[in-house]
Amino acid sequence: MRLHTTTWGSGDRIALLVHGIMADHRTWRRVGPALAGRGYRVIAVDLRGHGVSARASGPEEYRPSDYADDLVETLPAGAELAVGHSLGGLVLARALDRLRPARAVYSDPAWHLRAYRAELFVLGKSMTREQIRVFNPHWTEEDLDTEMASVRLWDERSAHGLSPFVGADLWPEAPTVPSLVTLADPSMLISPDDARTLAARGFTVRTVEKAGHSIHRDDFEGFMSALDEWI
Repeated sequence: MRLHTTTWGSGDRIALLVHGIMADHRTWRRVGPALAGRGYRVIAVDLRGHGVSARASGPEEYRPSDYADDLVETLPAGAELAVGHSLGGLVLARALDRLRPARAVYSDPAWHLRAYRAELFVLGKSMTREQIRVFNPHWTEEDLDTEMASVRLWDERSAHGLSPFVGADLWPEAPTVPSLVTLADPSMLISPDDARTLAARGFTVRTVEKAGHSIHRDDFEGFMSALDEWI
């Protein structure tokens, strides 16, 4: 499936941005322009079932491999940088050998769905603005607006597409390109033991202090600072 994309900048270097579940390209509303300001042409996708990209026919077509194939069909190979958040980190890792970016950043990636429950994500479809604010107290008003709009567009059937992978080993064995993992504090997806395992496998691991799961929205400056040597 060819995905909808949004582009910032016109630099010679290319950066790819892949959002998490329930979001779309608008989650990168500050990151995209910031990278463009550093000389990148930034391309952000709407994953299938998200934003204005097409919908799959059912939950069975919202597997990590489906998302990864879409990235390969849509995005240019050989980018300078690729960044994936949460679900985006999972599918980016699965597409990496075909996309072949020079460097990768995984932001609180969903590489182990220990306690994943699709029905809880589906409930998010009806969350009010104030409920979103309670879960994300550091977000700006614009980020709250963006989340409300993105969730309303999201195809909630995609949540069930991940259910067969609960408890599965989705961890990359090793980074095939120089790879940074940025973690929330604390991360609900990557435990301290997991972080040590990733470091032993060759990933650079950095925690953004006091940031929530959407690090780039919880602490934009902290997120960009964590990327300093990678961008």
